[in-house]
Amino acid sequence: MNNLASKLILPAQEDTSEPDAPDNTVLAYATDWADFSRWCRIEGADPLPPSPDLVGRYIADLGSAQGTAPALSVTSIERRLFGLCHGYRQRGMFLDRKAEGIAAAMEAVRLVDARPPVRKDKIGPEDIGAMVASLPFDLRGLRDRALLLTGYAGGLRRSQIVGLDRGKDDTPDSGGWIEIGQDAVVITLRDRRGQREVRIGRRRVQQLCAVHALEQWLHFGRIGFGPVFVAVSRDGQKALERRLNDKHVVRLIKQTVLAAGLRPDLPEAERLRLYAGQSLRRTRAKEGAA
Repeated sequence: MNNLASKLILPAQEDTSEPDAPDNTVLAYATDWADFSRWCRIEGADPLPPSPDLVGRYIADLGSAQGTAPALSVTSIERRLFGLCHGYRQRGMFLDRKAEGIAAAMEAVRLVDARPPVRKDKIGPEDIGAMVASLPFDLRGLRDRALLLTGYAGGLRRSQIVGLDRGKDDTPDSGGWIEIGQDAVVITLRDRRGQREVRIGRRRVQQLCAVHALEQWLHFGRIGFGPVFVAVSRDGQKALERRLNDKHVVRLIKQTVLAAGLRPDLPEAERLRLYAGQSLRRTRAKEGAA
């Protein structure tokens, strides 16, 4: 009997337990729940039991700008919603993502997200002058001045700026290199389509001359090899070997736009939305490569 029983194949039972999520996902879900709980306290509401109307109001808040905090994208909000569903399941409850209050809020967010993006403002000659004038003359200031003027004069993308090396084949991740001559700097860019050169001539006004700014940064940063634009030590006394991330270009543009007082007719949040990494590129086609 026991032998016969041991040979019986019992039907497999469906495992209704929730699969273990990766640690990072669990941490993200916990953060989502904490943010929702904090929002509920501010609103004087209780997150339990689940209320589609309450979650819909939360989604509407996430999809609209709050002070200096930008609105979240549809993708980010959908991920937050997954986090809330997980949080309710952990508490033995169910949140229906297709409920009317949630579905209506998500549809409204999608409509806003589908609008044409805000057109970024171009940076003109006077603008770039005011921006670099706002920078100090310490090591970071020399680096950022060279970065802005080189990107502007060369009409470079932010990834191209931070991808430059001092010489050819200095690093495996190089996107190009520079050669400084008496009258100009020649930037060789390379990508999947091959190589091209960008020539930036010297200008009479040193404060606006990309070549002079590069020379100053390379000299005082003691950069003879490797990435051109690198991080600076905390005390501001030494250039490190670590290549800058292209996000630094965006942060620098926004920082100097505010410091230079560009578009004073607009609120600060709106001014920041008008400028991005590509703002440096908009003038080259009209002004040439000099």
